[in-house]
Amino acid sequence: MTPLTTPADGLDAARSLRPALAERAAEHDRAGLFPVADFADLRAAGLMGLMTPTRLGGAGAGFAEYAEVAMALAEGNGATALVYNMHCSITGALASLPDEVAKALGVPDSYFAMRDRVLSDAAAGAFYAVAMSERGSGSRLSGVTTTYEPKGADGYLIRGSKTFCSGAGHADGYLVAARNGELVSYFLVPTGPGISVDITWDALGMRATGSQDVHLDVVAPPDSLLGGVEGLTLLLAQVMPQWLVASYAAVYVGVAQSAVDHAVRHVEERGLGHLPAVRARLGRADAQVAAARLVVLEAARRVDSDPGTPETNRWIWRAKLVAGETAMDVAASMLEAAGTSATRKGHPLERVYRDARCGSLQPATSDVCADWLGMSALGLDADGASAVPRW
Repeated sequence: MTPLTTPADGLDAARSLRPALAERAAEHDRAGLFPVADFADLRAAGLMGLMTPTRLGGAGAGFAEYAEVAMALAEGNGATALVYNMHCSITGALASLPDEVAKALGVPDSYFAMRDRVLSDAAAGAFYAVAMSERGSGSRLSGVTTTYEPKGADGYLIRGSKTFCSGAGHADGYLVAARNGELVSYFLVPTGPGISVDITWDALGMRATGSQDVHLDVVAPPDSLLGGVEGLTLLLAQVMPQWLVASYAAVYVGVAQSAVDHAVRHVEERGLGHLPAVRARLGRADAQVAAARLVVLEAARRVDSDPGTPETNRWIWRAKLVAGETAMDVAASMLEAAGTSATRKGHPLERVYRDARCGSLQPATSDVCADWLGMSALGLDADGASAVPRW
C-alpha cells in the first residue's frame, strides 16, 4: 500500500485509477456486486485514509479535497465512488469534529481513543460501511426501528435489519443507527458474529454498490457508541449535514461528467458532430456540469472554512439538489444526443444513465432538498418546523 501524505496525493491517485475503474465498470454493473477489484486499487493507493489526519498516517484531507477525489473516482465508476463516499462520510465526520466541540457535547475521554483507532485503521486500509436505512422509513433517523440495549461492561445489544447498505459483507465495520426509546444513537460495530448479510440488491442503477440487506443481533463493544453519548444522531445531522447530504453531491457531478465524456466519444466515433442539435446538447451539458461542479465546490469550501453556519448549510442543500438533478438531466440529454444505439446493454451511456437517475432519489431527495431551501427562503426553521421530519 502506498501511504498518502497530502490531499493532493489523493487526487492524483484518484485520477490515475480512473481508467481502470472505467474499464471494469460494465462488468461490475452487470454482476450487480461489490467492486472488489476497485477497492483493492483504492486500498493500494492509500485512499481509504484520505480523511485520516496526518498524525495518524493519513492525508488529512478536508471536505473540499474529498469532493475533488469523489468527482474524479465517479468519472471512472459512479458506483465505486458512491461506496467510497460512505466510507469517507464516517472517517470524515470523525476527523472533522473538533476536540473542543466533542467535549462540549459531553463525550468521554474513551471516545478519542476509539476515534484515533478507527482513523488509523482506515489509513491502514480498513473499510467502513453505513447501515442506516430501513425498509419503510428509508434514511430517516426518526423512523429507525433497529433497537439497542445497554449491557453494562459487555457493551450494547443491537437488534434489527438494515437495507441499502453499500459494501455489505465486505466492510470491516458498520455505522449503525439504532433506537433505545426516544433516543437514536450511532454505533460503529466491528464485523463479526451476529452480523449477517442477505443478498437482495438488484436495482436499476448504482448496481455495483452491492447495497445488500444487513441483519444485526450482536453485542457491540462499549466504545462502539459513537461519541460515547446516547442520542447524538439528530443533533449531528443538523450540525454536520454535509456528510448526510452534500457528500453524495460530489459523486453525481462526476457521474454527470462521465455522461458527457462518453457522449463525446460516441459522437466522434459515429460522425455525428456535424449535427447542430447534437452539438447544442453537448454544449448545454458542458455548461450544466461546470455549474454543478462550482456549486458543490463552493459548498465544500464553506464546510471547511465556516462549518455549521446557516449560510454554509444552505449551500450544502443547494449542492445536493443541483448535483442530483444535473446528473439526471445531463445523462438523459446525452443519451438522446447519442441516439438509440447508446441504449443497448453494454454501452457505457446506458449504464451511466441508470446510475445518474439515482442521484435525485438518494437522501436527501431532490424534493426534500428543495423543500428545505424553500422553507429557508421563507425564513422558517427548515430543520425543525417541517411537518415531516427531515431525518
